[in-house]
Amino acid sequence: MDSLDFPDHDRIFLEPHLPPKNGDGKARSASLPFTTLTFATSLDSSLALSPGTRTVLSGPQSKAMTHYLRSRHDAILIGVGTAVADNPGLNCRVTGVGGYGSEGLTGQPRPIIIDPSARWEFTAQSKIFELARKGRGRAPFIITAAETVPPSAQKEVLEQHGGKFIALPVGTTVEGTHRIDWTALLECLMREGLKSVMIEGGGSIINSLLEPSCQSLIDSVIVTIAPTWLGQGGVIVSPQRRVENGVVVPASRLTGVKWYPFGEDVVLCGRIKDD
Repeated sequence: MDSLDFPDHDRIFLEPHLPPKNGDGKARSASLPFTTLTFATSLDSSLALSPGTRTVLSGPQSKAMTHYLRSRHDAILIGVGTAVADNPGLNCRVTGVGGYGSEGLTGQPRPIIIDPSARWEFTAQSKIFELARKGRGRAPFIITAAETVPPSAQKEVLEQHGGKFIALPVGTTVEGTHRIDWTALLECLMREGLKSVMIEGGGSIINSLLEPSCQSLIDSVIVTIAPTWLGQGGVIVSPQRRVENGVVVPASRLTGVKWYPFGEDVVLCGRIKDD
């Protein structure tokens, strides 16, 4: 078994930054799930060497921590670019959760994939479905634009494994890219019984949530910082600049910040400061 150990003494510092174990309270809104934004970054705020390039940043301890974070959320969300590039499993491999020492799927999050155009060409042999068949993960819910008609073969694969397509209104930016209505999406997840969601990436998803109009939706931020520079041209976490009365001001700031050394990495926990 490729399970990961994450001992109890390493979990203590995370507790104030996580959704409660009973699933109630602590979220900023009763109609929205507790939303955690978490990712690994380099010293120059890069997630990857280039778009579509799988880049490993976290050390072994931080990797186990990430899987523990998954076990503490009902859902884990990524964008379609990450799904296409990584063929991810999007499950939890911490020893003791469902499929890794326990029966059932306790501790296994529901994968949520934002794919407005249904361009992820998954098959029954994709890793996420192999894990679902083995009882070591859940099939995803895939969010598409309301006008998108997913291929019938993929719809069949998805539903056979316990997943589904969910159509939501999706806007378009002036550049022609899709624009997610994060409030509507999170409300949808809440209606699906998902009371907490962990946002893992990729870059466009993270930067979208860090826009001023969306920051209030985030309850907790957990960032792993690796001791490396990836260099120019990478996928950068950097929200859009804010301009007030013609003056450029900081885009945002964290409050209640705690720093934790973790192997060679450092884990930063906090929440976005209210304006």
